Amino acid sequence: MSEDEFEEAVDAALEAIPRRIAKHMDNVAVFIEDRYVPRPGDAPGIELLGLYEGIPLTERGEWYAAGSLPDRITIFREPILQMCSSRDEVVEEITVTVVHEFAHHFGIDDSRLHELGWG
Repeated sequence: MSEDEFEEAVDAALEAIPRRIAKHMDNVAVFIEDRYVPRPGDAPGIELLGLYEGIPLTERGEWYAAGSLPDRITIFREPILQMCSSRDEVVEEITVTVVHEFAHHFGIDDSRLHELGWG
């Protein structure tokens, strides 16, 4: 899958988020990068499909609106492509990853996402 096709699949996953949920997303930007670069303190060999960085909606106070940078969701292309054996699998994994990372934006943690089948 080309970079453009991957980006289109991410865009489609974003568009598929129901409007009643999407309207509550606030100050969040989505990026696509090739691969996660481990940071000091990360587990050796860590491989991420996506990453949410920011302050979840459930933790924002009145102070938040005073010049806060956007939350950042990054989808990592290479690990998704490597774990999938077909275009359909890539599209499905992108959808799962987008939903998973946006759930973090809404304050849902990994354990709850796993319970819901979005782990």
